[in-house]
Amino acid sequence: MKQPCVYIFANCRNGTIYVGVTSNPPRRAFEHREGLVKGFSSKYGCKLLVWFELHATMTDAIAREKQIKGGSRAKKLALIESVNPDWADLYETLI
Repeated sequence: MKQPCVYIFANCRNGTIYVGVTSNPPRRAFEHREGLVKGFSSKYGCKLLVWFELHATMTDAIAREKQIKGGSRAKKLALIESVNPDWADLYETLI
C-alpha cells in the first residue's frame, strides 16, 4: 500500500509520543510495533499507533508532519483524543 501518511505512535496513554511520516503505512507500523526502527521510537517503546492521517501527496504529508511536530504536546494529545479518545491501537485499521 503506497499512501502518504502522517502518524503518531505512543508507548501508553498520555505517555511518550512519536510523530512520523511514511509512504507505506502498514509496513512502517509493523516496523514500529516490532522495534525494527532504531532510534527514539524503539528506545521509548512507542508501539501503539494512536493516530494517523492519509494525504494525497508526500509533500502534503511532510508539511503536515512539520506542522504537528512544531505544535505543543497539548495540541498533539488533543489531536489524538479528537479521533481516538481511548488511545486504542489503530494498527488493524491499516492492514
